[in-house]
Amino acid sequence: MRDTEAVVSPVVEAWATYRTTSAQEWTAQRLVRAKGDCRVSVVLPARNEEATVGAIVSTIREHLVDRVPLVDELIVVDSRSTDRTARVARAAGAEVVSQDEMTRSLPRLTGKGDALWAGLAAARGDVVAFVDADLREFRPHFVTGLLGPLLTDPGIDFVKGFYHRPLVGQASIEPDGGGRVTELMARPLLNLFWPELAGFVQPLAGEYAGRRDVLSRVPFVSGYGVETAMLIDLLDMVGLDALAQVDLGERKHRHQDTAALGRMSAQIMLTVWSRLQRRGWASPDVRPAELLTQFRRGGSDALPNLDREIVVNDVSIEERPPLAELRHLVPRRRVAAA
Repeated sequence: MRDTEAVVSPVVEAWATYRTTSAQEWTAQRLVRAKGDCRVSVVLPARNEEATVGAIVSTIREHLVDRVPLVDELIVVDSRSTDRTARVARAAGAEVVSQDEMTRSLPRLTGKGDALWAGLAAARGDVVAFVDADLREFRPHFVTGLLGPLLTDPGIDFVKGFYHRPLVGQASIEPDGGGRVTELMARPLLNLFWPELAGFVQPLAGEYAGRRDVLSRVPFVSGYGVETAMLIDLLDMVGLDALAQVDLGERKHRHQDTAALGRMSAQIMLTVWSRLQRRGWASPDVRPAELLTQFRRGGSDALPNLDREIVVNDVSIEERPPLAELRHLVPRRRVAAA
């Protein structure tokens, strides 16, 4: 009978020990001394985030631009917002650029990944940090933690954040209940096909940073598969030892409903399929279905025997090729959002 006692892969254990740090290890003053001539950009992709983006921008500007000159440019990418996101971000001290204007000579894509690509195109820093714009109770260590390993270790090319994500319900709070798509979809898939990445606590985290020359050589998936694709592609490009992760403490943000998480999961599955095809692990002639059928209880179009509406969503993904391949098509000057 097979011995079923499981142990951690020695590679994963060694990497997690060697390449994991805490944000508390990196002070802004220490990093200013370490950065030398390196320029640092912070990019926030934002779509209808007027409620939170201003506080994030103000915190970064006060602590990491004005008080300590660590961040050289602070950019908010307005991703087709219909609210006051651009105005609030600009008033708080960010340079605001338009996703569509930065990509105007390229095919129109939708989703977070394209906003990130536009932000990388707009940024001029040697190191670029990405931070989600929906965070509440934001603190400067979310940025300094990501920058620390990159500014102090030339062998590291990319740093991923991880944190506790409390899920606030009507009757209780689950201290680590927020990473539902990670635990149910992303982690099992990565463990199956890219076990070297099993040591990442939060592979879907929206806070990460990398060297500009490295980020410019990977494609950006247009939808919610962008973080999954980036990890897989960077593993292939620079190897596990050039990747690191940092503990950022606790992250509070807006949670999405179960149906939205289902659509996110579908895009992650399609992203993984595309990477399996590139490796020859999935048939190149098979194109998965890109429509997701879901059910909504009640509603004016509810079917009589179901008491539910059928809702069909397009969960297809597209990719921006690496910025290095399209640099000549991107505006030389950043184009401000209205």
